[in-house]
Amino acid sequence: MTYSIEGLDPAPFAPLFALDDAALAACGAMRVAASASRGFPCRVSLEDAREGDELILLHHVSHDVPTPYRSAYAIYVRKGVQRAGPWIDATPPVFEGRPIALRGFGADGLLKAATLALPGDADRAIRALLDNAAIAYIDAHNAAHGCFAARIERHEEAEQ
Repeated sequence: MTYSIEGLDPAPFAPLFALDDAALAACGAMRVAASASRGFPCRVSLEDAREGDELILLHHVSHDVPTPYRSAYAIYVRKGVQRAGPWIDATPPVFEGRPIALRGFGADGLLKAATLALPGDADRAIRALLDNAAIAYIDAHNAAHGCFAARIERHEEAEQ
């Protein structure tokens, strides 16, 4: 089963970087500087920020569906980066070295199956979930912190 993964669109987040700290706080967000080159995963670039990089930490609705499985949590976005991907049949750098929780949803927005992929096992786990025809897409979350990592969608190859 072929799949694709790409980062979030940076456009909705770009205006946040022009706000002062008080304005960010008023919308439930905050500016942070990465204190290490690991541990600040950007959801636009799908890479960890480097030490010193400016990020916005904000509340993000990742699974906006009218079901009990609607989901939101904090994410980091990095200043001045482009949307990453798509990765076709490969996982992005932000998955490396992390356990990833994979939640397979149907087109109806309901959870159909879920699994935990240990570091280095995400590709196999994604393919196993997508073998289930009831799963339309997968949301990946960092298993330890629970935050949204990326959406994984079925990828149909062009007919030859």
